[in-house]
Amino acid sequence: MTAQNRSWPTLAPLYMRTFADKLVKGLYAVTHNSMAFLGLIIAVAAMLLVLNPDIRDSAEQKLLSWLLQRQPAEMEAASEPADRVTAANPTALPKDQAQVADWLSRKYRVAPEPVSALVAEAFDLGRQIKLDPTLILAVMAVESSFYPFAQSPVGAQGLMQVMTRVHTDKYEDFGGKLAAFDPVSNLRVGVKVLQDCIRTAGGSIEGGLRAYVGAVDTDSSDYVSKVMAERDRLQSVARGVRVPVTAPNPAPVAHAAAPSKAELDAVVRPPLVDADHRS
Repeated sequence: MTAQNRSWPTLAPLYMRTFADKLVKGLYAVTHNSMAFLGLIIAVAAMLLVLNPDIRDSAEQKLLSWLLQRQPAEMEAASEPADRVTAANPTALPKDQAQVADWLSRKYRVAPEPVSALVAEAFDLGRQIKLDPTLILAVMAVESSFYPFAQSPVGAQGLMQVMTRVHTDKYEDFGGKLAAFDPVSNLRVGVKVLQDCIRTAGGSIEGGLRAYVGAVDTDSSDYVSKVMAERDRLQSVARGVRVPVTAPNPAPVAHAAAPSKAELDAVVRPPLVDADHRS
């Protein structure tokens, strides 16, 4: 029986195999030729880049630009300056703040730029919460002498010597408890604690300072005197009065041990009780 006499069902598989074989061979030829052509283009381009420095430099610049444009958003954010920095130009501050920053820098032998940032932050916070900024700076001076990595034997940390493990919740907005060693974060948390202590003490600065240092009895009188004396000096400096910086720096304060829950409750709810605690 010839091919002409075969039925379509019998011939269909044969035709399909033949068509498939031709299709595969055609695709292979096209692909093979395309790859060979692409390889030729790459080889020619490489030779041009090697032989012509101008073309090579131009290609490198375009490639670098292309890569930079496709940087992930996270990388771009990481490469940008922070929203705030912990240093400032002293000459950019208002006159009273610049005078305070210069005096503190000379007395405590710290760089004027970071001190200027802290002074500006203290004055800004003071205006917001109606708290004397020189009091904030005086607490900082007595607590740590402007050393941001200070730590007491009982765990008070940073510029304002905040008990980090007691006030961990206050650091949540700043990224966690390690922010205790970030100067501005520690300052803001310390000011919040000081504000709470003064409010609990019925608005009394002295009472708030006693609660802040961790004692509500007469043992805290030396600490209160040091802070108030430093505040008075800073107020005079801000007014333009010449105040000597030769007086010895206040010694770091020895804070009381971490409070119990009952003692901590006494700090956040009046009345204050006769018990040592650390705010």
